[in-house]
Amino acid sequence: MSQVLYRKYRPTRLQDVVGQEHITKVLDNTIKQNKIGHAYLFIGPRGTGKTSVARIFAHAVNGFDYEVEDHYLDIIEIDAASNTGVDNIRELREKAVIAPTEGKYKVYIIDEVHMLTKSASNALLKTLEEPPEHVIFIMATTDAYKVPITISSRTQVHTFRLASPETMQIHLRKIADLEKINISDDALAVVVRRGGGSFRDSLSLLDQITTLTDKRITAELLNSALGLPQDQSMINLLQAFTCQDFDSIHLILKELLNSGLKPEVLASEMINKIISDPDPKLLPLLEKLPDVQAPFAEAKLLLALLKPTQAENSVQHTTAHLTVVEQPKLATQSMPTEAKPRSSTKAPSTKSKSTKINVPDEPREETITEPKSQTVNINSKPFAWDDFVINVRNESGAVYNQLLKVEHDFDGATLHIFPSQKFTKSILEKPANNQLLTKYLSGIALVIHDVNDHLAAEDQTISQISAIMGGVQEVKGEMPF
Repeated sequence: MSQVLYRKYRPTRLQDVVGQEHITKVLDNTIKQNKIGHAYLFIGPRGTGKTSVARIFAHAVNGFDYEVEDHYLDIIEIDAASNTGVDNIRELREKAVIAPTEGKYKVYIIDEVHMLTKSASNALLKTLEEPPEHVIFIMATTDAYKVPITISSRTQVHTFRLASPETMQIHLRKIADLEKINISDDALAVVVRRGGGSFRDSLSLLDQITTLTDKRITAELLNSALGLPQDQSMINLLQAFTCQDFDSIHLILKELLNSGLKPEVLASEMINKIISDPDPKLLPLLEKLPDVQAPFAEAKLLLALLKPTQAENSVQHTTAHLTVVEQPKLATQSMPTEAKPRSSTKAPSTKSKSTKINVPDEPREETITEPKSQTVNINSKPFAWDDFVINVRNESGAVYNQLLKVEHDFDGATLHIFPSQKFTKSILEKPANNQLLTKYLSGIALVIHDVNDHLAAEDQTISQISAIMGGVQEVKGEMPF
């Protein structure tokens, strides 16, 4: 029975470790200069080589030859996830005082050390404070923030990184050639992307796809087997979003979903694509994609893609305030007139002006009334929603939490807040909270609208979602899913 690739190509020397040279060089120098510490903490994502380096280092400090399947009594591995109790650590302490049998050091490798209970961590701390001279602790964790500071402060901390795509591509190509795996560079790039920088995950996936075909493994074949979208479809979808081309989004998304792709997979691929090639226009989408998961994953994906971005709303709002001035008309009255301002919660209309003129051929004076129009106020106060929310957060977490649940619109003079729940509206309208909000508006007017006042602006989005969902209809203002 052949070995799986990630075990077959597990490094056995510090020099063979790929992508963690900033750690392996330090550890190698530590051994050469005989400056070995009594405790080390390896932190980083899974599959980055923490355990492999711990084993190599444990063998190297003792001068042992390292083979993946070997076993030395002086190297003890403990899975903290399965040995979380204080009794396990007490047993470790009792055995730690016993001198090593073969090497110079007795090395304890404790994996997932953050899983230890509080009492077990305290028991371990006592040994770290006064360790026997012949004992070395090498602890590894994926969640460094869960390790008590009392433990991490008594260790030499080394941070492992996910491999860069370039490093992983070269590493996998080398292994593929050694294993005579006929795979294209484009397909290998898909493996690299799906592996996410984890050596173990990437090699496991490479091992898995070797049975796909006896011929060359292409990116198209791999995407089909893994249920992934084609790169060009992803590029087209993201381009359509940046242009706010909802018709194209509608068509591309419908095609992708009908091909059997899961919304969660599609969202994950878009996140990876955006991160690999950041574009400010895609940041609003990047904020929403992590939420695309069950329940209603498809609906969440549709809303993320089809709901207009804040920038688009701003363009629409500005357009609404730039009206075409019609040809002036002669008024029928000699008295100057004033157009009544249009009632609106968004922005007041400017009053129309009357200009008195003398017409030579007419004995009476006529007035020209300029048409009623709205214009952009170039002297309007600047407003940054993010800064406003941060200022509120610093004074009231409760009000801040409610602001996260609202839609907002700024028309140059007034901030309009659209709550989606009555509870949110009631919290924001409390006198003390309302005073807090206006405090950071610096004279800008504030209007808190009734619940669902903003739904009318989203009719187009709802219609597009309805079309993709098979023509279902909106009922009583609610979304069709």
